[in-house]
Amino acid sequence: MYKVKCALMRGGTSKAAVFHYNDMPEDKAKWSDFLLDVMGSPDARQIDGLGGANSLTSKVAIIKKSDSEEYDVEYTFAQVSLTDRVVDFKGNCGNISSVVGPFAIDEGLVEVTGEKVAVRILNTNTNKLIVAEVEVENGRAKTEGEAYIPGVPNPGSPIYLGFCNPEGSVTGKLLPTGNVIDYIETSIGKISISIVDAANPLVFINAKDIGLKGTELPDEFTDEKLKLIEEIRSIAAEMCGFASKEEATKKSPAVPKSTIVSASADYVDLSGNERKKEDMDIVVRMMSMQKPHKALAITGAVCITAAASIEGTLVNKLMESSSDKITIGHPGGVIDTIAQSNGGKIESVKILRTARRIMDGYVYTRNEY
Repeated sequence: MYKVKCALMRGGTSKAAVFHYNDMPEDKAKWSDFLLDVMGSPDARQIDGLGGANSLTSKVAIIKKSDSEEYDVEYTFAQVSLTDRVVDFKGNCGNISSVVGPFAIDEGLVEVTGEKVAVRILNTNTNKLIVAEVEVENGRAKTEGEAYIPGVPNPGSPIYLGFCNPEGSVTGKLLPTGNVIDYIETSIGKISISIVDAANPLVFINAKDIGLKGTELPDEFTDEKLKLIEEIRSIAAEMCGFASKEEATKKSPAVPKSTIVSASADYVDLSGNERKKEDMDIVVRMMSMQKPHKALAITGAVCITAAASIEGTLVNKLMESSSDKITIGHPGGVIDTIAQSNGGKIESVKILRTARRIMDGYVYTRNEY
């Protein structure tokens, strides 16, 4: 067995194993095998590891103090597949980004002055800056508070994440294909999609084009619809240059992320709350590792915000109004984003999250690394 120091933290609506960079295997070529071992993958139940049998709880954050004066810490995100021997390092996770500031403060990686710390985070997956505004109490990140976010049952201390210059995070281009709309041939015929890369690349699909209302909850997606959505995502992955459409599910399962969009509408969320059309600007149903997301990826919210500002995209066409503040309806409720723009270019998108440390200790892997 191999014993490694580890923390388990909830960030937003996701959960991750969190490691110090120096505690990871020295040989980076072994990182994937190590993290599969940690999570208990491949196994849909992840019964022999830390994973929670869901893509939202099969995530990893690797954090180190930065050597650069421009950043306080550097953070690498990993999405560990449940069923395949795949660890995807291509994109970032916005929810898990919210654990980085509190972890860095509590582990002494940043200097604490005052009652709030702005932690400058370099996400190494996308080479983008994230600024996490974290409240501090007695020298440690504050956990308790009154901030509620949909998808999390308990309130917490507010963490404001600012995703800076999010355009072209993975592909290097805001519009990876150069087009606001692309027309693709699928098993149901020709449909239109929009591929936008901001914080993470997303492929947007109009719900009506694939026979959906757009307000479906996760358990209402049939296997047939999920197969079609993955077919479309795989075509988009090839268009982004990530993998051939035949190999995209295995070689690039996390990006681009499939995102079903529709006009604002009344619906009942996963907690049984009635959500009203007038309280949102757009309705979104996002996929995570080929399964319906129970809320919304935060990088997805950033990308939706960017897509809304680009005339002609599917998102832009469905928006009833144009504003720097956007309210997005998702299965867990609604989320607000605030964009800061300069000359038509989005300089940052700010989103409220909460996070907390659940466990400290050691994880024991089956093999040596």
